[in-house]
Amino acid sequence: MSKTIFTPSISTRPTYADLVSRGSAPALILAEGLGAEAILALTASDASVMDQAHLIFIPNETEFGPRLSALRPKQYHVGPSYPAILTRFKKALLDARMGTQLYLAGSEELIGLATAEALSAGLPLDAIQAEHRGAITRRMQCVHCKGVTLGVSTDPFKCSHCGLTLFVRDHFSRRLGAFQGVCVDAEEPGCVPPERGISA
Repeated sequence: MSKTIFTPSISTRPTYADLVSRGSAPALILAEGLGAEAILALTASDASVMDQAHLIFIPNETEFGPRLSALRPKQYHVGPSYPAILTRFKKALLDARMGTQLYLAGSEELIGLATAEALSAGLPLDAIQAEHRGAITRRMQCVHCKGVTLGVSTDPFKCSHCGLTLFVRDHFSRRLGAFQGVCVDAEEPGCVPPERGISA
């Protein structure tokens, strides 16, 4: 099982539940890697989700493509990465009709980026569902230089843009689709705690 249980934290920290069918309403579905498992579970509970669905899948070296295609969504597209499918995803958001539901499944990085894109396109937050599947890594923005570092898995970590050592905070910006990192040794330069893996 690739599901992760996230511990309670501050109010801006995203939480994830199982995807819940909203029936045969128009749907945009974006899944990445092990997120395909969440889509398969969703359709096992209600296959009508695929009646008007545009499903975009990023395999990430998994073999779920044929199983997702067999669900017979109205539209189906496979792309190698989020940047590669971004134009299609943006167009699907622009074409979305009233009542369109967005189902996201995959890493926190994908969920954060896609949610920010959907909100920017005007999709209401209550039309977006997300289920985390896969690795626990974070997309972090340095609050000092505004640079974004992908795939952060340790706390503290070094900003890939300005080189500051940053504390991995649970504060999450929906607008940016990123967690926020602050300098860990601003008051005592060189006083950096031991590195540890981040947890859910």
